[in-house]
Amino acid sequence: MSAPVNQLSTSANKFLFGALSTAFEYMTDAAQRNVLFWDVMRQRGNQYRDHIAQTAPNVLIYTTELVMDGRKLERPVNYGLVRIVPPEGVVIDPEKRPFVIVDPRAGHGPGIGGFKADSEIGVAMKAGHPSYFIGFLPEPMPGQTIPDIVHAEAQFLEHVIALHPEAEAKPCVVGNCQAGWAVMMLAALRPELFGSLIIAGAPLSYWGGVHGKYPMRYSGGLLGGSWLTALTGDLGHGKFDGAWLVQNFENQNPANTLWTKQYNLYSKIDTEAPRYLEFEQWWGGHVNLNAEEIQFIVDELFVGNHLTAGEIKTAEGTALDLRIIRAPIVVFCSKGDNITPPQQALGWILDLYDTVEEIRAHGQTIVYTIHENVGHLGIFVSAGVARKEHDEFSSNIDLIDTLPPGLYQAVLIPKTADTVGGDLVAGEWIMRCEARTLDDIRALGGNDAEDDRRFATAARVSEINLALYRTFMQPLVRASVTEATAEQARRMHPLRLQYEIFSDKNPVMVWMGEMAGTVRKERRPATADNPFLQCQDLMSQQIVTALDTWRNVTETMAEATFLSIYGSPLLQAAVGVDPADDRPQRKAGKTMLYRKVLEARIEALKPRIATGGLRECLTRALLYIGMVKGGVDERGFAAIKRLRAMQDSAPRLKLPEFKALIRDQYLMLLLDQEATLAAIPDLLPANMDMRRKGLAALREVLTASGELSVEAERRWRRIITLFNAGNDLRSTQEGGAGLQEASE
Repeated sequence: MSAPVNQLSTSANKFLFGALSTAFEYMTDAAQRNVLFWDVMRQRGNQYRDHIAQTAPNVLIYTTELVMDGRKLERPVNYGLVRIVPPEGVVIDPEKRPFVIVDPRAGHGPGIGGFKADSEIGVAMKAGHPSYFIGFLPEPMPGQTIPDIVHAEAQFLEHVIALHPEAEAKPCVVGNCQAGWAVMMLAALRPELFGSLIIAGAPLSYWGGVHGKYPMRYSGGLLGGSWLTALTGDLGHGKFDGAWLVQNFENQNPANTLWTKQYNLYSKIDTEAPRYLEFEQWWGGHVNLNAEEIQFIVDELFVGNHLTAGEIKTAEGTALDLRIIRAPIVVFCSKGDNITPPQQALGWILDLYDTVEEIRAHGQTIVYTIHENVGHLGIFVSAGVARKEHDEFSSNIDLIDTLPPGLYQAVLIPKTADTVGGDLVAGEWIMRCEARTLDDIRALGGNDAEDDRRFATAARVSEINLALYRTFMQPLVRASVTEATAEQARRMHPLRLQYEIFSDKNPVMVWMGEMAGTVRKERRPATADNPFLQCQDLMSQQIVTALDTWRNVTETMAEATFLSIYGSPLLQAAVGVDPADDRPQRKAGKTMLYRKVLEARIEALKPRIATGGLRECLTRALLYIGMVKGGVDERGFAAIKRLRAMQDSAPRLKLPEFKALIRDQYLMLLLDQEATLAAIPDLLPANMDMRRKGLAALREVLTASGELSVEAERRWRRIITLFNAGNDLRSTQEGGAGLQEASE
């Protein structure tokens, strides 16, 4: 009897010892992680203090050379243009267009576009493009306004163009977030400065969204409009603290702000610190704006939503009409972005146009891509996005530049060993631009007329409240605030304090560095199968769930409050919004001037249908057959370069000339397809060998991404007939073999 009892006792002792050992292992690990965590907080605070002490703080990882200082312009601004020095091993092609990355000034400091090697700047240089960066200093120049910044950026682009006279096209300008709408404003004023635009995560149509999501668009109405912006600027003695903008971003995801970001560091303290500190250096680099700047942004864009309606005017009285932009516009957005959802990034297209035919008539090319899940910052920070979306657009910007006018969605297809024409593609993805209609944009969801009336009512209420504040409160506030009190208020902002408190400026934190050094020498992490670690992760998940639930409840309440207050017919009528008006509130008007310009262009194109040579004929044939495919991918463009290089007793076309050729021939086909095709036989050279080579090159372009469809094949045979024109081209009519022989 004693043996089984002793055996049971031994097992119990082993179990108890094992449990105590596991608990001790976890407690040791947790205690060490606590010390290391607070040491990282100390490092973060010191890093913050060093960063803000710099004259021109930024997080660019590249060597730069100052090209233009905006402070020395006639209308001085705190912006500057720098050239990115290519890293060792990166070869820049002087004939390729320069890329100019404009960083957002939305509370954070500059550099996010060149934050990593796999960044917008990195992928542009990898593709051989000279690269420039437009950044800014922490403090605005006295009296600086948004129009001043737009004027300065125009001078920056003029200088970049002058530095690259040999480049085949004007610069590709990349505008991130807030910089996106600023760049679009400039492009509407000075369209001749742009070769192409890439707009990443930019809220051009701020009212846009769907019910149950994206509550940030309700903030202006729930706060009573922009009077609070004016008050904050006055309390800052004419400056608006960018930390408040960052606070707005953090409020959108309390689970991440209050818990997940810190817990991820704590739970992975042995590996996560460098990445955490790298990001926090940018996230904590708060900058200031002039009160006039932020007031313009809130009144004209966030609350007023005037840009896409053409209601913003320059000091000279010129209305900003985005339809004036001639450079191709590429829009990056994501369904996972709760700051700039797809409806806000793309809704401006619906504000400006009723049909795709109108887009084509204006000669505009718009390409958009929608990521499924990446967040707002991930659009221009994520290495995955940079290696994929930004990499493909940087490599294929010439393809986009030569697309016929219209609306397209960029779709990225992974390249495999079985991909047809894969040898024409250098990267891991194939970019295909597929034709879309406005119904595809509408399918994303958006406001109905009732929603638009609510936002229009909120804008009117904002105007009234702002006028009341300026009349009755602003003089008193301004009289009671000094520069010293304003500076002290900025220093006491909670987001700044969280860095200052845990730096070495706090005597309590000084000894943390030495203790952390000792802990690292004695570090004993718990094993992955420790049950206490699993309990820790489970508790973390419960905290995240609770915070997410809180966010969902508050967002639902905020939306219901906004819809109820500003949906009131009484309030709408009181502020001058017709409760029965079902017309869109932000629709841009159409002027007679546009119609006259369009009619003049049509009249100019008609006589040119009967002019041209082999290039024009091949371009017409390519577009005529390509219309059936409903899209273009980079394999076809790689092959199309052969068409561009073909000689027809004329020099090789430069990219802008080739682009003009594509667009003119496309518009001719839209204007009168039959007449444009019927003119081909009379425009072709008499040399039959040139015709055969032209057809062979054309076939190679058309089949670069796969065999032709039945309708495309029918059109191809019609082109052969037009090229034949009574001569013997039967060898090409058989397709592959004859064409191969002709091309050889």
